[in-house]
Amino acid sequence: MRNLVTVSVVIFAALLTSGPAVFAQKPGLEVPVVTPGPGWKSCPRCENDAHVADDRKKASVDTRAFDAHDISGVWGNSGIFIDFKARPPFTPEGQKLYDALAKRVDQPDYNTVAANDPLLFCDPLGGVRAFGYNYGTELVQLPNRVLQFFEWGHTWRTIWTDGRKLPTDPPISRFMGYSVGHWEGDTFIVESGGFDERALLGADATKPVFPHGADMKVVETYKRLDYGKLQATLTIIDPKIYTKSWVTTGTALLLPDAELGEDFCVPSDSNEFNTRQTIPAGGDPNKRR
Repeated sequence: MRNLVTVSVVIFAALLTSGPAVFAQKPGLEVPVVTPGPGWKSCPRCENDAHVADDRKKASVDTRAFDAHDISGVWGNSGIFIDFKARPPFTPEGQKLYDALAKRVDQPDYNTVAANDPLLFCDPLGGVRAFGYNYGTELVQLPNRVLQFFEWGHTWRTIWTDGRKLPTDPPISRFMGYSVGHWEGDTFIVESGGFDERALLGADATKPVFPHGADMKVVETYKRLDYGKLQATLTIIDPKIYTKSWVTTGTALLLPDAELGEDFCVPSDSNEFNTRQTIPAGGDPNKRR
């Protein structure tokens, strides 16, 4: 029965998160690019690999001159998944939270898909999880802030660059946290805190999720390697939950002829799927919370 739940979750995740990509034809340039109309661009996952490669070739991304202090653009179409292999051991307090999560989803451990992952109920991903599950993210630089837009969830966060410091004890926690940024040489450094504990750590709905504490801090670095590549590192610092820092590093590719689409998690669709598939397969997930 648990296997049926897992399969349902995977299918549902694909339907919720892929949008037009579910129907993306895999072959090459002979497949026409689907856009809303003249003057509009394709979404990050609406093009097949051949079209992405062709766009990057036309934009000369490997040889084009670039400003190292300009990280604007649409990057990646599948995020940079958090590095599960690099996850450090839990502290005793962290182990208790982990065990409570495992018990909550009625599974012997938490190395399998969560049948009631908050994502499947359209809860916000949160800043850390959006990093690896962004379907494409757009960075926009303004004089006193950097805006980061995420296609999945059709949401954004503000990274303030006006010199303010992170709040030490914010009155309200946030799913996306509070973020400030500054440049050190050619590297843009982002510091974040004040995360809502309901925003679990993980990637898409087919991957395991993990807890964090209210005091978690996150440090990201972004460095433009060339016009078409952005190196990113995310470091989770949560000494109450993990015995050392948790580091993920990856490279996102520029999508020079794409613009973010709209990928909402729609509660009515989620409820309908759970009623039709998840509950008959393995019971009401809300009763296992």
